[in-house]
Amino acid sequence: MLNRRTLFAAPALAAAWAGGSHAQARWQMATPYPDGNFHTRNVRQWLTDLQAATGDRVQVQVHTNGALLPMPQIKAGAQRGQVQLGEILLSAYGNEDPFFEVDGIPQLVTSFADARRLMEAARPFIEARLQRQGLSLLYMVPWPPSGFYTNTAVDSLEALRGTRMRTFNVMTNRFATAVGATPTLVQAAEIPQAFATGVVNSMVTSAVTGVDSSAWDYARFYTHVGFTFTRNAVFVNRRALEALPAADQAAVRATAAAAESRGWQMAEQAHEQALATLRTRGLNVTQANPAVMEAMGRVSEEMVREWLGRAGEDGQRVIAAYRAARG
Repeated sequence: MLNRRTLFAAPALAAAWAGGSHAQARWQMATPYPDGNFHTRNVRQWLTDLQAATGDRVQVQVHTNGALLPMPQIKAGAQRGQVQLGEILLSAYGNEDPFFEVDGIPQLVTSFADARRLMEAARPFIEARLQRQGLSLLYMVPWPPSGFYTNTAVDSLEALRGTRMRTFNVMTNRFATAVGATPTLVQAAEIPQAFATGVVNSMVTSAVTGVDSSAWDYARFYTHVGFTFTRNAVFVNRRALEALPAADQAAVRATAAAAESRGWQMAEQAHEQALATLRTRGLNVTQANPAVMEAMGRVSEEMVREWLGRAGEDGQRVIAAYRAARG
């Protein structure tokens, strides 16, 4: 693995931008998820396609599972040029800009089709924000819908009251507070340890993350509610991108567009495969009952109102565009 001191002491951009249309760009990419995760597998396929499309002129070393930079530092690392490419969970950056929280509002979307409508409504606003910060958005892919991981059945939201709930963004933190749980921020790579040490004893996340973190070792129930289709965003340092020849810049964007399309298909497949794995491993996998879903709807309505108050005019526009797209 690259030595961190070497990587950060001399910005990697210098070598990557060495002039000439035939020069090789040797980039670094940071992603917070493990190698087996579908997002990471999609990233690796994208980078293979990119290298082929540029005739090996753009080569990328990817650092997975937060090994180079933990997720809260990836965006800043790309802005500073410590890495050229990064992948983040957008909603985890809600403290920086509440607009990034929109896909973290529980039950705002309840299907992959609606998740795509929300993404397209939000895309120009996200692109503009990243552009102002020296980054260019390349693609976005959702996480599959989520459920509750607990050691007792969730027959009502009251079952979550008093639990120590793992959270991963502003919205999950607010949700935990709303249902009377104690929120605790835990990154994906740290989930098993957090459960093993009693730091948390419940969480709401996707079946995929449950498989990644071997949820059967610390939970007995997975209660599916849908909750959110939060998105990962992959971006590039703008100076690094613009230093490439025009044809290679086009190749970056074309292969990224293909990665987005492939990633959405992988998300749907990963959801079904992960549910099957949770069942095989012994978790009690159920769909939430009507009482839970009705209560979730009430919480969602309140959280939409709260978010609109924080997100301002752009928030109003994206929700209006999304609702219009839904018809």
